[in-house]
Formats: sequence, C-alpha cells, structure tokens
Amino acid sequence: MNASDYRLGLILVTGSAVAWSTAGLFTRLIPADTWTMLAWRGLFGALGLAVVIVAMRRRGSLRGMWSMGCPGWLFVVVSAVGMVFFITALRHTTVAHVAVIYATAPFLAAALGWLVMRERPAASALLASLAALVGVAIMVGLGVEGGLLGDVLAFGMTLAMAAVMVIARRYRDIPIMPAACLSALLSGLACWPLGYPLAVSAYDLLLLALFGIVNSALGLALFTLGARFLPAIETALIGALETPLAPLWVWLAFSETPSASTLVGGLIVLAAVAVHMSIGAANAAKAAGAARTPVREPA
Repeated sequence: MNASDYRLGLILVTGSAVAWSTAGLFTRLIPADTWTMLAWRGLFGALGLAVVIVAMRRRGSLRGMWSMGCPGWLFVVVSAVGMVFFITALRHTTVAHVAVIYATAPFLAAALGWLVMRERPAASALLASLAALVGVAIMVGLGVEGGLLGDVLAFGMTLAMAAVMVIARRYRDIPIMPAACLSALLSGLACWPLGYPLAVSAYDLLLLALFGIVNSALGLALFTLGARFLPAIETALIGALETPLAPLWVWLAFSETPSASTLVGGLIVLAAVAVHMSIGAANAAKAAGAARTPVREPA
C-alpha cells in the first residue's frame, strides 16, 4: 500500500464517520418511529447511491450489481444484517450500551483481519483503539440498565461491521458501490413492514430523503471505498469518531450543552484517532520514500 492510497483511505473513512454522526441530529428532527426512519433511510440511501453509480460509470453502470460474485453478495448480506441488528438492539437495550459495545469494533476487526488475511495490527493501532474504547466508555457510562438481548444484538452488529471491513479489504475487486447500494436497499426493505412509512408528511419525507442521502448514501459510499485502503483495525478506529461527533451536531442545532463526561470522553477519542492518523500517515510516507530510493550495488 502506497502513501497516497493510505491518505485517501484516511480521508474517505473520516468522511464516512462525519456523515454517520448526523444520525442523532436527523433522529431528533424527524418525529417518525425508528422503523419508519430506517426504512426510508435505506431506500433513499440506495437511490442516492444508484444516482452516483450512474453518474460515475454511465452505460451499464448498474450491471455490476448482478455480476459481483459470492464475495460481493456476502458484503451485501452481512452489511444489511448488521444494520437490522443495530436498529433492533436499540429497541432492547440503551444507546449507551450499543455505543460501548460498538467501540470494541477495532479489536474484532483486528482479530478477523488476522484470521482471514494474517494481517497483524500495528501496536499503535491497538493502543489507539484501547484509548478510544476508554473514551467512549467515559462518554456514555457503564450502567447496568441495558438488556441482555439488546447487548447480544449490538455485539452481532459490531461483528457484522468488522466483517464488512475485512471483506472490503480482502476482495478489492468487488464492485463496491453497487454492493453498498444493494445493502442500503435490503436494509430499507427489511424495515419497511415494521413501521408506518406511508403515514409521514411531505416535510418529514423531505427530511427522510436528506437522512438517507447524507447519512446512508454518503456515509456508506465513503466507508466502503475507504475500507479498501486501510487495515480493518484502522478503519474501525477512525469510525469511532462518529461517537463524539454525534452530540456536536445536536449541540449546534438545539443548543444542548454536552455533559463533562461527554466532553472528556470525546476529546480522548478525538486525540486517540488524531495521533494514530498522524503516525500512520508518517509511516506510510516513510515506507513510500524507502521504496523509491534506489538500492546501490556494491562496487
């Protein structure tokens, strides 16, 4: 992996974390139930991705959906299942428990990356992931008010997301945008019969469209493209930025002052990710420089 690919991966995955962090903002703005929101989010997300695919590839742009092979369909199914697990977990346990359990994603991704690709995580990535986990725990607390079923589902969602990261990196020939489009569509269709999607107002439908395009289409596209250029543990680590950024948008929109624990935990997460990104970028640049340096033969 060269330095430019690594930097591109950092930018794309960071962008996905920013896009996904808007979920709390849209959830506050839209009065619909969770299933209705996620149904429209998936459908509008799939539509947004389809438009981008057509614009980028023009003729035959959507044919890749039907010719991506088993790895591509595995990506689609695992990603959609992860989303269903996520929304179901939120109905059976607290948001705090889901956030803390999802913060273990870097370690699951590292384990899967080693099992599937023998990709050994860097010590700096493991340390930064541990610091991010501590930061998330401080932000949301470690209360006992959650439910066992919800916690199990949250772990299933986390495992699914870690698997998606490894699949995207292992099979780089997957037509990743069509796969992401199908994943969003499948999650939306799965949630459709569980809510009341036809009972929303025109204004709420506009907000739902923005929710799908910004949070689902943009977030999923940036994530799936960026995950191909980074080790799985680093993809998951940068994704942890979603947790401290989420209350920022709510504070800007609704003037809700975050608690001291949210500020302290968020700063820990931001610092852990920023330090690791700077170290990783420097190491990638150093490796690229060494590769370009010609080897002198002895006289």
